[in-house]
Amino acid sequence: MKTTQQRELSIELDDATLGGELWLPPEGAPGVVLFAHGSGSSRMSPRNRHVAGELVRGGVGTLLFDLLTAAEERRDRLDASLRFDIGLLTRRLADATRWARSQRWAERMTLGYFGASTGAAAALAASVECDVNAIVSRGGRPDLAGALLPRVRAPTLLIVGSHDPVVVDLNRRALAALTCESRLEVVPGATHLFEEPGTLDAVAALATAWFRRWL
Repeated sequence: MKTTQQRELSIELDDATLGGELWLPPEGAPGVVLFAHGSGSSRMSPRNRHVAGELVRGGVGTLLFDLLTAAEERRDRLDASLRFDIGLLTRRLADATRWARSQRWAERMTLGYFGASTGAAAALAASVECDVNAIVSRGGRPDLAGALLPRVRAPTLLIVGSHDPVVVDLNRRALAALTCESRLEVVPGATHLFEEPGTLDAVAALATAWFRRWL
């Protein structure tokens, strides 16, 4: 049986070197999804890794990477000063996207974004300057992309939990501001982190269908 292709990467940017992991289905993939993790998280987020694994099983490649350096993560754990710095997160994601475009493994692939929490705002904002084919947000804060929302062109799926009322409301407002192909999916019984049985699998199924359609 063929297995998932996995490799460790160093993403060399002008202002940072970020650790990453590329996961590709054994038969190859039409596109790769870059994961923009959320507040106080990293590429080791068990929720994002679970979704990434399901995407790969569905025939979609994934690139999990850290938006912050190790030193920045230590600082953020102390004072939470960077997790809401949408400008920094957006710049890192956009630079990582340009880096991916320069890699041989991405030559014939389309790209997408999967953003969680504040990473969703970074994904939407970065898509305005980068050529990506689809965006999925999990429990995201798309409202933090602000005035850039009407400029997003990539088809966007917003996924929230039914037991996360404040974020549901913020996502509904963001949906109204989007002018691209977009949809809001509310997962029944899920709270903000989708820790309830079956809820994260529902996220993964929705995301896989969206990326398979648009990538």
